[in-house]
Amino acid sequence: MTTFEEILSFYKNDIASVRTGRATPALVEDVFVDAYGQKMTIKELASISTPEPRTVVIQPWDKGVLEAIASAIQKSSVGLAPIADGDLIRLTIPSLTEERRKEFIKLLKSKTEDARIKIRRVREELHRGFGDMSKDEEFRAKENLQKTVDEYNHKIEELEKKKESELMQ
Repeated sequence: MTTFEEILSFYKNDIASVRTGRATPALVEDVFVDAYGQKMTIKELASISTPEPRTVVIQPWDKGVLEAIASAIQKSSVGLAPIADGDLIRLTIPSLTEERRKEFIKLLKSKTEDARIKIRRVREELHRGFGDMSKDEEFRAKENLQKTVDEYNHKIEELEKKKESELMQ
């Protein structure tokens, strides 16, 4: 069964891929590339850095996968055009328009709601396991579980607010 901590961790990684107009390795590190006869992520094939606030630099450890990485980024939903520059790839992050910011905020809200739904599902699964208890024990267990659920929902809300403020800058 999934835990609340796993849901929170997945949510953090999921919203990291939402573009904020600032360069971050999280934008591309989990893009899958066809390399060596299998699917691998960019972070498995290259070092990713952000030397400037709006630039991501990807330097493959093996120059032979440079084109495959560029092609994978081009085909991905990242929405960036890779520029092969010798033995590395540069991605320039354009400024976000107001319309794009609103689209990304909608996406963020959707991801947040998905995380809350997952937390509710785990809570319901745990509730079903309370049937073997006395009424007092069950009441205390449900009360403690709800405190934990509230705590994780608050953490998700804080992460959402932080990401939304980054999007609005």
